[in-house]
Amino acid sequence: MSLFNIGLSGLNVAQNALTTTGHNFSNAATPGYTRQTTIVASAGGQVTGAGFFGQGANTVTVQRVYDGFLTGQLRTATSASNELSTYSNQISQIDNLLADQTAGLAPLMQKFFASVQTVSDTPADSAARQGMLSAAQALAGQMKSTSDYFKQLQDGINTQITSSVTQVNDYTKQIANLNKQIAQLTAASGGQPPNDLLDQRDQAVAKLTELVGAKVVVQDGNTYNVFVGNGQPLVMGSDSYDMKAIPSSSDPSRITIGYTLPNGGVIESQDGSVTGGSIGGLLRFRSQSLDAAQNAIGRLSLALGQTFNNQHSLGIDLNGATGGNFFSLGSPTVYANTNNTSGAIATATINNPGAGNLTTSDYTLKFDGTTYTLTRTSDNTVVDSSTTLRTMGADGFSVSLNKAMKPNDSFTIQPTRNATAGFGTLITDPAKIAAASPARADASTQNTGSGTAALTNVKQGFTQLPSTITAIYNGAGYTFKDANGTTVNPTSTAPNANGNGTDYEFNGLTFTLGGAPNAGDTFTLSSNSGAVADNGNALALAKLQTAKTINGTSSFNDAYASLVNQVGSDAKSSSISSESQDSITTQITTAQQSVSGVNMDEETVNLLKFQQLYQANAKVIQTASTIFDTLIGIN
Repeated sequence: MSLFNIGLSGLNVAQNALTTTGHNFSNAATPGYTRQTTIVASAGGQVTGAGFFGQGANTVTVQRVYDGFLTGQLRTATSASNELSTYSNQISQIDNLLADQTAGLAPLMQKFFASVQTVSDTPADSAARQGMLSAAQALAGQMKSTSDYFKQLQDGINTQITSSVTQVNDYTKQIANLNKQIAQLTAASGGQPPNDLLDQRDQAVAKLTELVGAKVVVQDGNTYNVFVGNGQPLVMGSDSYDMKAIPSSSDPSRITIGYTLPNGGVIESQDGSVTGGSIGGLLRFRSQSLDAAQNAIGRLSLALGQTFNNQHSLGIDLNGATGGNFFSLGSPTVYANTNNTSGAIATATINNPGAGNLTTSDYTLKFDGTTYTLTRTSDNTVVDSSTTLRTMGADGFSVSLNKAMKPNDSFTIQPTRNATAGFGTLITDPAKIAAASPARADASTQNTGSGTAALTNVKQGFTQLPSTITAIYNGAGYTFKDANGTTVNPTSTAPNANGNGTDYEFNGLTFTLGGAPNAGDTFTLSSNSGAVADNGNALALAKLQTAKTINGTSSFNDAYASLVNQVGSDAKSSSISSESQDSITTQITTAQQSVSGVNMDEETVNLLKFQQLYQANAKVIQTASTIFDTLIGIN
């Protein structure tokens, strides 16, 4: 090997190293770029009698400074960060809505029951009655606005999932195409790695993991196979399989994830199987927070509306008519699974007055060929089952079928999910507010004893007294006569539960007669029609604000406060978790970049080093030329 060739090999090595360094400089700001380095090896030695003399240097390859472990960690951390960030951003929207101290439901419920109390204080005041109607309309309007907002969030999630799935498919196609190109170029170059294509593929995988949690399996040393969920493939070598945004078979109103199989078929993902990335955050937010909040508001609207209606129907209005429903109520939603084969139709009904037993869960009705089961999905508890076709129910609602189901048929029942949309006011005339009790009991001014009489209970479905009934004490008990003097017998007679006397029921109206009457004392039981100043039923309506009407443990305000606290706690927790995960991701990014990122100072040093190397090898050639010229001159 001549000195010329040795110098030339050094020039080539230096030039290659300078080219690589310049490439690093040029791509210092390129996302996903991995620093490259020129691998140089000795060209070996030539044996002589005096030993082995070197033959210069060769460039072996250009290699990425790549740490697969750190890159894998970064993908996982990025996927988790995006999931938590998406979840936190979404739940903060609900938190802001529910916790609003001016436009939220809590202040409007307070104002409504305050207006009911005002009517109970001055039941004959038309302005107070109009104020109660206005407060009810404002409450109903906010309920409707809340329902619309939740519906917008649900629709927005559907749109975001669809858009994100399109991006996922773009990246998987890109990864599959890069797999193909990398394999071809590696083979064509005799095994040399196409570094920039490898970077592009890693960057595509990084972008993919921002959208969904993906697992990468390296095959044959340089081919990426990508899987999601429970192992469904998105990329296998040079083939990609599209992720699908499809309507859920159990609830067609919501978009879920489907997978394309190698045979071209599409299967729906299982609940909870898709995690990570923004898609995982959206799915988690919908199932864990949005559905629960929507169900809770729906239950509140049903409980408040139905309980208020029940009590309102126990009074009479200024016209003497029995009170009607004050609020309109929403109804349960039932979805037949799209895979059902029986054609059966299921109908769900909120039991009256079952709103107090309602939960915030959805339910699934299934038939396995032998047994019908009604399952509460929040805790996967079977709440009713039957081997025969019958009406089934629990937790304040029931569901019936028009015909038998086929094996594996199922229905999704959402008792409260969309109920708030149907909440509204039915009364517009202030005179129709049933503030008065439907009947009254008056003692005769001629009585000589200390007997007492009072209306103490009104049953649902009561009818007003057709005529005045006179209760006459004969020394041993009471006899009852109508306005014509005809004896009237009570529907039932029983000792008062509080020990205050005896209860007598007429047409669903219970009068308690007690005290110490004298023989001949009388009491008049009559309709309260015309008693515009009576507030008996208005007082009962006002007490509903603090009554434990929901599951016997919570008032309306308690239930709403519990929801606000739960959402607020989840929002705060998710925000903290997101910040913590972002910090971890930043640390891993720093570690990965410390290995693979371009360091301008280091590259500058390399540039000077390889420049000097180039100049030194040029000197070697110059020296060889001088020696050669000297030898020529001797001749």
